[in-house]
Amino acid sequence: MAKSQRTDLGRRADALLDAAAGLLLADGSRRIRIEEVAARAGVGKGTVYLHWPSRDHLLLAVGAREAAAMLDLVAAAVEADPVEAAPHRYLRRHFLEAVRRPVLRLIFGAEAGELDALARHPARERVAEAKLVAGREYLSALDRHRLLRPGQDLADVEYGMEAVAYGFFAAEPFRPGADPDYRADRLAEVVRRAFEPSRAPSPDRYREAAPQVVAAFTRLAVQFRHTAYGTAAD
Repeated sequence: MAKSQRTDLGRRADALLDAAAGLLLADGSRRIRIEEVAARAGVGKGTVYLHWPSRDHLLLAVGAREAAAMLDLVAAAVEADPVEAAPHRYLRRHFLEAVRRPVLRLIFGAEAGELDALARHPARERVAEAKLVAGREYLSALDRHRLLRPGQDLADVEYGMEAVAYGFFAAEPFRPGADPDYRADRLAEVVRRAFEPSRAPSPDRYREAAPQVVAAFTRLAVQFRHTAYGTAAD
């Protein structure tokens, strides 16, 4: 595909994703319709289907674009300060980025049936596999440089970190109005105590691990971006 054509497709996809995001914020995911997205973006309904074959795929694309932007910020933070690769600092940043993005909060707050449909979507399965690979690459890099508490099985660390992070996200309805920074700090402290060495590792060890960590997050961002833009990302 020619560069100019790819650029045009990317701009059109962004306009449609912006329109969908605006409708999500106004009406919620249950009410969003393809024809309304098209009208808001000033194009025909068929144009939306040139990018995403279904409403569910479009919803995934909206969330995937946000996720790619989050991962870009995480990778940039690790490049600027390699200690940001520490699990407690990475998950703190990830948590704050997620809860401060209203579109993601709406998608994850959808009703169970709708979430089930999104989870079963083929495009979601590809992202889930990419997330699994990236998570294992991230933990393997930390383990090689002795940045995790010794004596742990990486599969146990992977499961434990995922469960703890999910618990903090899921707890929001039970703690309405809780300050996001407070919640992020509590998440960071639990992760630090459970999975990291009791004595803070040397910054040099994080510096050595940083290139592999950045590469893992960058590859995952590419996969999310491909889910968001489809042919416009090629």
